[in-house]
Amino acid sequence: MPWTEADIPDQSGRTALITGANSGLGLQSAKALAAKGARVLLACRSAERGAQALRAVQEVAHTEPRLITLDLADLSSVRKAAAEAREDGALHLLINNAGLMATPHGTTADGFELQFGTNYLGHAALTWLLMPALREGTDARVVTLTSIGAFGARLHLDDPNFEHRRYNAAAAYGQSKLANQVFALELDRRLRAADEDIRSVAAAPGYTATGLGSAMAASYSSVLVRKALDTAFKIGDVVLAQNVRRGALPQLYAATAPEVNGGDYVAPKTFQMRGEPVIIQPVRTALDRATGAALWARTAELTGITPDPV
Repeated sequence: MPWTEADIPDQSGRTALITGANSGLGLQSAKALAAKGARVLLACRSAERGAQALRAVQEVAHTEPRLITLDLADLSSVRKAAAEAREDGALHLLINNAGLMATPHGTTADGFELQFGTNYLGHAALTWLLMPALREGTDARVVTLTSIGAFGARLHLDDPNFEHRRYNAAAAYGQSKLANQVFALELDRRLRAADEDIRSVAAAPGYTATGLGSAMAASYSSVLVRKALDTAFKIGDVVLAQNVRRGALPQLYAATAPEVNGGDYVAPKTFQMRGEPVIIQPVRTALDRATGAALWARTAELTGITPDPV
């Protein structure tokens, strides 16, 4: 039988921090975990939208959720949010969900290309800073969202911010999501080498009816994305995107299913775009240990944050 929210194990006594929990996949994941007993920390950039999301989660929660202000495009905000979350005690789930897609050229508060800085560097920094809290949790997991856009993307560690090449919104997004996947697997390698009781998993939502999904359809030139859209999800000129509830299933499966192992990649069954969540092969670049080590070191250099684990 296909895996659904009903299959999420009891989460009582567990705390989950979800980035971008004010809407879309993040909010759906927050509600699903809260309904199963988890205490949810909603990490949101907008205080107003975060407060609205908090009220929505409170309606289904068994344990009072909490709002934490987090702007992934500002490393000072990442540090502050991590410190606030650590004060809350043990953390059992970290879902690196938030993201931007196919945006015009822009930079973060620290001068990084906006998509790479927000989607990747902000989450990598947050993960490292929250590792002490994750160590306090039992069977802790880090779930980092990637995308089908990682397939065919290139990781330019010598020029991640498009300072020496022409900016392309789709290429920048693909690079950021490839970095997420490479990071997720490298994190798991280092956790296992350190004999840590924490699993790092990558997950992709597929083509989902959110603002990001619309941007994908409008902006991507990837052959794989075009093929998936043209052959699997079109009737005439209508694209059949998944709803948010189905789109959130891969990250919820990655976060809670007992059979998921560290280093796994979870995505929708059909072309990684639609259907039940399944464990599939990561992109080849993410399996390359040298690339993982190089990204790890470059991330530390760019963020000024000490990697954890080393």
